[in-house]
Amino acid sequence: MDHTAHEPEKHAHGTASWGTAVKATLHCLTGCAIGEILGMVIGTALAWGNVPTMVLAIGLAFLFGYSFTLFAVVRVGLRLKAAIRIALAADTVSIAVMELVDNVIIALTPGAMDAHLSEGLFWYALLGGFAVAFLITTPVNKWMIGRGRGHAVVHAHH
Repeated sequence: MDHTAHEPEKHAHGTASWGTAVKATLHCLTGCAIGEILGMVIGTALAWGNVPTMVLAIGLAFLFGYSFTLFAVVRVGLRLKAAIRIALAADTVSIAVMELVDNVIIALTPGAMDAHLSEGLFWYALLGGFAVAFLITTPVNKWMIGRGRGHAVVHAHH
């Protein structure tokens, strides 16, 4: 077997640009933010407690995060089952890191868990959590893309 034929592929997977990592993280952040904000709004509007509201928000963050990737790869012609596998492979770690960081920030911000949607503290904690999550998740995505994982799986199908 000729190993030189595989060298460009290894080299391409060995590095990832910060620009690519930022784009992947922004993609993830968009889905997470939509899902999490929607979950927080629904839970707060229904006067749910903190735990059920966070569970809903996190669940919706994963759902919307996966959906963005799923629709993109289905649009280029992949079947649904293959598209689901790609979305799971591309986004699970990124969404998990983002949600973990964001929710820890919210939980550790005094009063944020009890703040209402009309209060600045609610939005400052949520948006601040997203900002910190973005800063932490970007290097994780860069590392994963550089190893042919995460959003690199999606880019192979574009």
